[in-house]
Amino acid sequence: MPLDEDELSNEDFTVEVSEDGAVVRATIDRPDKANTINENVTDGLHASLDAADESDARVYVLRGADGKFCAGGDLSEMSRLINASPQEYRDYLPSISNVMSKMRGIDALTVAAVEGYCRGGGMGLATASDIVVAADDASFGTPEKESGLFPMQVMAPIMRTVHEKKGMLMMFTGESLDAEEAEEIGMVSQVNDADDFDDELDELVDELVNSSPTMISMGKEAYYSHLDMEFDKQLDYLKEMFSLLAMSDDTHEGMESNMMDQDPDWKIR
Repeated sequence: MPLDEDELSNEDFTVEVSEDGAVVRATIDRPDKANTINENVTDGLHASLDAADESDARVYVLRGADGKFCAGGDLSEMSRLINASPQEYRDYLPSISNVMSKMRGIDALTVAAVEGYCRGGGMGLATASDIVVAADDASFGTPEKESGLFPMQVMAPIMRTVHEKKGMLMMFTGESLDAEEAEEIGMVSQVNDADDFDDELDELVDELVNSSPTMISMGKEAYYSHLDMEFDKQLDYLKEMFSLLAMSDDTHEGMESNMMDQDPDWKIR
């Protein structure tokens, strides 16, 4: 079923879908509010991620409008909780946590396209993505300490991505990193020239989307599932996953096409 762009979009969040449905491009569209995360944004993220997972999408790209990724949570919205009870905080917080979990859980590869600033909750969205592409003028940071807070929820994807001591320093000092520094510590997959950012991003998306959808979904599942296993269990699990993938129609198509020196005809199977 084709995805309905209008149904998935709202006043703060826009969704575009490629003609074949293989690529979903989502944009946090609050440039006048530094693309901060509010209820509309989290609603849009949930809806578009769910729709992508129920469709033929292979790649999900997230970016911010007007060359700025995301400055984190909307403090004006959060200020309503200043005198809230512990339960009210618990009720408010799961939404962004569930978004980060979905980004890793859906079959499609999630790509964060980071330009400009990436702060706080924006760091959570970026580091929860499978691949992070940054413009060379992008910057990353967790400034929560300025409000007497700590990046509790976003710490989970951040610390699964960066070196421990650098992550601790960044979160406790609010230190900002440029794109090259973020790449050095493992937070960023690839740094693109800001002037050619869109072209280089499109090249990457084209390369990813021209892969076997079965390989994408099973490879992603295997990667995240094996991380917390003991070494011997990793080997057993990955051997089983390899066997299942090797028996798939996509692998048969890929091997036959390779031997015949033809492009494979990947299908959603």
